[in-house]
Amino acid sequence: MELSVVITAFNEQDNIGPLFENIRRNLSHFEYEVIIVDDGSTDRTVSRVKQHADEHVKLIVLNSNYGQTAAMSAGIQEASGDYIATMDADLQNDAADIPFMLHKLKTEEWDMVAGNRKDRKDNTLLRKVPSGMANMLIRKLTGITISDYGCTLKVFTSHLAKSLGLYGELHRFIPILAILQGGRITDVPVKHHPRKFGQSKYGLGRTFKVVSDLILMLFLQKYFRRPIHLFGPLGLLCFGAGSAISFYLLTVKLMGHDIWGRPLLILGITLVLAGIQFLTFGIIAELVMRVYFESQHKKTYQIKEIFKPINLSYQMEY
Repeated sequence: MELSVVITAFNEQDNIGPLFENIRRNLSHFEYEVIIVDDGSTDRTVSRVKQHADEHVKLIVLNSNYGQTAAMSAGIQEASGDYIATMDADLQNDAADIPFMLHKLKTEEWDMVAGNRKDRKDNTLLRKVPSGMANMLIRKLTGITISDYGCTLKVFTSHLAKSLGLYGELHRFIPILAILQGGRITDVPVKHHPRKFGQSKYGLGRTFKVVSDLILMLFLQKYFRRPIHLFGPLGLLCFGAGSAISFYLLTVKLMGHDIWGRPLLILGITLVLAGIQFLTFGIIAELVMRVYFESQHKKTYQIKEIFKPINLSYQMEY
C-alpha cells in the first residue's frame, strides 16, 4: 500500500458523500486506502460512511467522543501505507493537494509536509485572528517556523507518523512532535474551502487548552530528556536567594535587632524550601525518565540511516 489517508469525523453526515467523491477523483492513480475514524458521532455519519464506502475504505468507530487527537492516533496506527496523509472530514481540506505534497516529500526527502491555509475561508474574528496569534506565539517560543499549526492536511512517512506519540490535545503540535522525533519538516500552500455543511467544532474556548499544551511542548522540546536542567537551576536560584536572605537576617539578629515577623524572613524561608523542592523534583523527574526509557527499551536518540560501504577489493577478487 502506497498511501493511507486518515480522516477523523465527528457529526459530518452531510460531508461524507462529497468527501469520498473528492478523494476518488484526486487519488485514483495511487494505490491507496481511506481510514475514516468516527469519533463518537451522534448523527448518521457512520451509516453514511457505510453507504458510500468502496473497497478502499476502512471505517473505525470509537465508543465515545475521545477527541481529534485520540481519533487521529487510532487511524494512524491502523494505516498500512508507506505514506500517511491526514485531513478533516468537513470538506475544507482538498484531497487535490495530496499528490503534490506526497511528490515533494518523496523527491526532496522530507519526513513531513504540512499544509498552509494561506487563503483561509473562516470567520476572521473567531477563527483566523486567534489562530494567527497562536501560530505566531508557537513559532516564537519553539523556533519551528511552520506557518499554520492548525491545518490538519499533512503528509508523513509512515515511520514518523506512527512514532509521534499523540495524546491529549497534541494534534495541534504535530510539527513539534515530528521535530522531537528527528523528522525533517516543511510546509506548502494548500487550498481551503468554506464549510458547506455542519458546524465547526472549535471556538475561542480552546485557547486555554492550546496555551496549556504549548507549555507542555516547550518542556518536551527543551527538557524532556534532561529535566534536571530545568528544575536544577530554578532550585539553586531559589535556594541561593533564600540562603542569602537568611544569612542577612542572621547578621541583623546577632547585632541585636528583632527580626521576627518581618516579611523578608518569610520570603527567605519560602525560597529555601522552594529551592529544596525544585532540586528534589528535578532528581525525581530524572529517575522517572530513566525508568521510562530503560523499562521500555527506548532510546534517547533516533537513527535516520546506517550506511555501510561495499568492499570493492573483495568484489574484484570474487
